[in-house]
Amino acid sequence: MSATEHDPNCGVCESIHGGDRLPPEICFENELWHVRHGGAPYGVPGWMMLITNRHVPGPWAFSDAEAESLGPTLRHLGKVLLDVTGALRIYTAWMGESWPHFHAHLVPRLVELPKSATGWGVFDLQRAAGAGEIEVDKAEVARLTASFKHALAASPPPGR
Repeated sequence: MSATEHDPNCGVCESIHGGDRLPPEICFENELWHVRHGGAPYGVPGWMMLITNRHVPGPWAFSDAEAESLGPTLRHLGKVLLDVTGALRIYTAWMGESWPHFHAHLVPRLVELPKSATGWGVFDLQRAAGAGEIEVDKAEVARLTASFKHALAASPPPGR
């Protein structure tokens, strides 16, 4: 599947190219990538995702352009997300099980997180939010998403 093709049965493809697009959650896009808020349930405000525009299972299957772009793009997104959120650091992880699109999670390690979560524990926060055990302020999620989107419009990642 090329970057311009999409599978109407794929939720990610439809959100990028189709009628079910989610403009408030998409913060940046170019020829190779799109960046969006991780979506509900909200475990951490400012949780973003870098996602390939085409179906690709992981870095071993990247085109040369995707491989050349990944590092500089992740570095830039991390720096901007640090500035926007005031986080101590940005956790970055990818596993590639859920979608046919490579996706990396960029999770702000805020000074205070529910359940004092750190490291892989932030993924438990998303599950806890889904179970109704914690609640993240949706207004803060919207504010950080809008701030991140605005900052990336002013200073997009390098390259494509």
